Amino acid sequence: MEFRLVFDTIPEQFDRYRVRYSRELFDCLIGSAHIGRGTKVLEIGPGTGQATDPVLDTGCDYTAIELGKNFAQLLHQRYGSRENYKLINGDFITHDFGDEKFNLIYSAAAIQWIPEDTAFGKCFELLKSGGMLAMMYLSADYRSPDPELFADIQKVYDRYFERSCQHGKFDYDNAPAYGFTEPVTRCFKGRREYTADEYLNYIGTHSDHIVLEEPNRTPFFEGLREAVLRHGNKVVYEDTYILKTVIKP
Repeated sequence: MEFRLVFDTIPEQFDRYRVRYSRELFDCLIGSAHIGRGTKVLEIGPGTGQATDPVLDTGCDYTAIELGKNFAQLLHQRYGSRENYKLINGDFITHDFGDEKFNLIYSAAAIQWIPEDTAFGKCFELLKSGGMLAMMYLSADYRSPDPELFADIQKVYDRYFERSCQHGKFDYDNAPAYGFTEPVTRCFKGRREYTADEYLNYIGTHSDHIVLEEPNRTPFFEGLREAVLRHGNKVVYEDTYILKTVIKP
């Protein structure tokens, strides 16, 4: 199975446990991109809507392109009745948007799955002059809140976990090489706390964890659960939500 589709095998778990981005981030994005009624927006890879509602709620002319069939079905059930919502169940890499142009194209940790030249090149073509490309992703730190727990978790990873090649190199800061201007990076803070079972469900939505096979899979997840239970049944993440924006001249 293509790595871009492994998330689509667990739509309910993905929807429940994947991180939503901060309200402050969306307020900044919507304000700086001047998004509202009459503006055209494209979201690349919305998943199950982790970054959809705040933008859709502006009343903008919203389009989503989602590769996964199960994700698309869930999205249709959730948003299909909204008049300003349109869903394309297809591949951004190959989909023909015709003459359509957008004021904002944005992605929450999805654009990195597209080859860099295609991602930036096609977004540049699809944007109107003065339009914005916005890319957001999460940087999560659970080492600082509990270094001893982190060390025990790393021992389990070192023993059982085999990392898979997920996708090619993608540099969010390379957009100016494709014609974009005015690069800006903004950071917003957040915090999460999980029990052992919640933690396992969360990391189980990561692509290389989804495809982990036996005989390592069972002892890996059991080892993590035991480590968290030994440290008070709690994992705390100190989150940084990163928003990078560029403009098409």
